Amino acid sequence: MSTPANSLFAHKKQQLYLVLSAIFIVNALLAEIIGVKIFHVNGLIGLPETVPGDLTAGVLIWPAVFVTTDILNEYFGPKGVLRVSLLTAGLILYAFGVIYATTRLQPAAFWLDVNKADAQGRPFNIDYAYQSIFRQGGNIIIGSIAAFIVGQLLDATVFQRLRRITGSRLIWLRATGSTLISQLVDSFVVLFVAFYVFGNWSFEQVLSVANTNYWYKFAAAVLLTPVLYLAHNLIDRYLGQAETTELQTEAAQNVSV
Repeated sequence: MSTPANSLFAHKKQQLYLVLSAIFIVNALLAEIIGVKIFHVNGLIGLPETVPGDLTAGVLIWPAVFVTTDILNEYFGPKGVLRVSLLTAGLILYAFGVIYATTRLQPAAFWLDVNKADAQGRPFNIDYAYQSIFRQGGNIIIGSIAAFIVGQLLDATVFQRLRRITGSRLIWLRATGSTLISQLVDSFVVLFVAFYVFGNWSFEQVLSVANTNYWYKFAAAVLLTPVLYLAHNLIDRYLGQAETTELQTEAAQNVSV
């Protein structure tokens, strides 16, 4: 028979997983949608033009995904990460299916007419622009889903193996270490499949952007370490010390994915 204390802990555990999953899903989905844009970062941070500085827009919010992955792993184990990763992959496929379907809809004549010129008065086909932007996602979705699942499983596995070595200490080591290894795979695979296999990039362009993306993620993983500790502190206070220990023990035992 459950006690009020057990019921409260179960409720808090469920709420925590729900909130973390929501943060994970929305950032992963947004990263996939905006990832079609490649931007030049050198001017923003003052890097010389001799330094490769092209990034996919999706990497700007991707650090939120791997920080959330580490927190989920810490409290719910690899199975918890796998559940939300598979759900996210399914929702990304659904989102891109809906987006693709809208590109096939016949545009309204008045919509084309009122948007027939850009701000400078040059001829502009808004439906062609809509299709050009959103159909690029078709290339990305194939590579990103494969890279996403492989990267998440690799991240969860490395995280737990480092945890066996460090115990409850050195959160930064297992979080940063697992991220750096998993994103090394993710950064290359998604660009290679999306823009080389199904796109029109050269292999050198893939390597250049993948390299820049990876080092951005490397820096983000290190810089976000205080955020990781803050999140752990807030969660521990929310759950309570005894409940936190119990949940982390369950996560450590729940290592099989």
